Amino acid sequence: MTDSDKVFSGSIARLYESHLVPLIFQPYADDLARRIATMGAKDVLEIAAGTGVVTRALAALPGGLAIVATDLNPAMLDEAARIGTARPVRWQAADAMALPFDDACFDVVACQFGAMFFPDKAKAFAEARRVLRPGGTFVFNVWDRIEDNEIADTVTAALARLFPDDP
Repeated sequence: MTDSDKVFSGSIARLYESHLVPLIFQPYADDLARRIATMGAKDVLEIAAGTGVVTRALAALPGGLAIVATDLNPAMLDEAARIGTARPVRWQAADAMALPFDDACFDVVACQFGAMFFPDKAKAFAEARRVLRPGGTFVFNVWDRIEDNEIADTVTAALARLFPDDP
């Protein structure tokens, strides 16, 4: 992955939020929030928060949940903050492979469709474990094989036909 592939700038964050969140990501965000709601967590760290779809679902939960939402791309967090949440959230740029938090300070670490993009997954997972309190939970979802994801498979096949010489 090149450095330019890692940066979502310009209108990308707003387009991601307006198109991909309702089309793909909202139901999965609601599912993660429902799962976290059953855990009795007080402090949640979200990594790879993007434009905050999971963050908003978590912020809508009843109770006094404290939420820190991080992403590698400040433009995505800016869009998330612009949209806002039902309760205060601490937005912070952070790399999942080098989390700027003390050991054992969160009950839950959550990540929606970001884990598969971590360049060093073992390091990112070790960081999630490091910041979790004893008995804490790392909750995340990832895509299955592309053949098992109808939308991604269809888009990939269409793009391959349009750009056969540019994988």
